Amino acid sequence: MLKRSTHRKIVGTFFVLPGLISYFSWTVYPIIKSFSMSFYKWSLNPEIPPRFIGLDNYRKLFHDSLFWLALKNTVMYVVITVPGQIILGLLIALLLNRNMKGKIVFRLLYYLPVVTSWVIVSAVFQYLFATRGGIANFLLKDILHVVSSNIRWFSQPSMAMIPIYALGIWKGIGWSMLIFLAGLQAIPREYYEAARVDGANAWVTFWRITLPLLKPAFVFELVMLTIGGFNVFLSVYVMTGGGPRNATQVLSTYMFKQAFQYFHFGYGAAISVIFFILVFTIAQLQRMLFKRVEV
Repeated sequence: MLKRSTHRKIVGTFFVLPGLISYFSWTVYPIIKSFSMSFYKWSLNPEIPPRFIGLDNYRKLFHDSLFWLALKNTVMYVVITVPGQIILGLLIALLLNRNMKGKIVFRLLYYLPVVTSWVIVSAVFQYLFATRGGIANFLLKDILHVVSSNIRWFSQPSMAMIPIYALGIWKGIGWSMLIFLAGLQAIPREYYEAARVDGANAWVTFWRITLPLLKPAFVFELVMLTIGGFNVFLSVYVMTGGGPRNATQVLSTYMFKQAFQYFHFGYGAAISVIFFILVFTIAQLQRMLFKRVEV
């Protein structure tokens, strides 16, 4: 007869095993395979064997102006959308954390964009920012009179990223709100009661109690939203395809284009390796920066 502790370990292993197999099959193995492919000139033709070219793909990458443009656009996407999601999510969470009628309905409405397909909302935002008939131009030109003519959002390189930023922020507000709501509801009410007894106003209470106790939520959101921001793909692919004139190209779309449109699989793999190293390094730096915060 097996000991109870041994039996539990065996049972636990069987429960964990499917997840481990899936993780190694769909995460670890592709990373290793991409790293291996990045040193080859790879062909889909089974009669043409892969040719080892060493670091040639990486040398080409670091001299590729489009790669640096895609990296810049990706970083700008993260810098703009992550603070936008965090700030707006926090404001909405503060509003919906109060005792108000219909707050459950409002929470559901704000969370709906999170579970809506990226393809669908990208198509909707294409309509919203259309040059003719788009709601964005209607508001700016006919209602607010901010501009005198319609803005060509998707054909002007200087404006094409704005709808992508807007979609990224709008779609992530609900998730950010949910995390902050969980953090707010975990704060003991006694702290606020003690602050009121001491005569603290709403701003002092928010600054001295709410924000410090929401640090774990901030850390979690910052890490997850940063990783998600660097992985932006579908919104760019559907709305602009990386255009006009590569003005909205990001790392994931450029990698996809190299691998699956131009069939430069080795070069695409090299981009993916640099992409992985970049995201992993940023995540580790964030973890080290906030290592004293208890998540």
